[in-house]
Amino acid sequence: MDNTKTRIIFATMKAVRQYGLEGMRIQNVSDLAGISPGALYRYFESKDQLIIECFTYVDKQAAAIFEHLKFNPLTMLTDPMGTVKSLWLPYFRFWVAHPDETVFYHRFRDSTFFPKYDKDRDFTYFNTFIGMVQLFKKVFPALNQINQDLLWLHVLTSTVMYAKYVVEGTLPNNQETEETIFQLLTTGLSGYLKPANKKRKKQK
Repeated sequence: MDNTKTRIIFATMKAVRQYGLEGMRIQNVSDLAGISPGALYRYFESKDQLIIECFTYVDKQAAAIFEHLKFNPLTMLTDPMGTVKSLWLPYFRFWVAHPDETVFYHRFRDSTFFPKYDKDRDFTYFNTFIGMVQLFKKVFPALNQINQDLLWLHVLTSTVMYAKYVVEGTLPNNQETEETIFQLLTTGLSGYLKPANKKRKKQK
């Protein structure tokens, strides 16, 4: 991506953190990016397009986390919750380490604009994560009893929400916070992480 375009995207997220999604203006972004509003419009046609590209940029960064994680399917059987945590923790820490992105992402997803955008949203860059979910469902069929949209909306979206509390100083950034949040998000999940019972062959 062009350096100027990247600078505009980061300036936009910083501006949204400072002024809010509705309060942010192109002038705020151009000031933070160190360019003129006219130069900004050479890269983005409108404020709406700029916001959407910011969200897509961050969404892809978050999705890429799962592509770099070591995922051993065998440990799912011996330590299913430990496996879930090994996937969740880098995701949570990504958001904590990127305050502007976290606040922007949370505000955009919570906006009235998001549902319309979400209908045509490209999820292909989450294929690695989706593959992990499919493997969990194969090993633990009981997961199919849960509404999948609700389950992952709860885990992923709530993770960003809690990370926002950390970057805003509402929650401390320490291991105790991580442990508590993980427990809150996964309460009840362990009951579904049980392998399917193999039918015993009848003895003749």
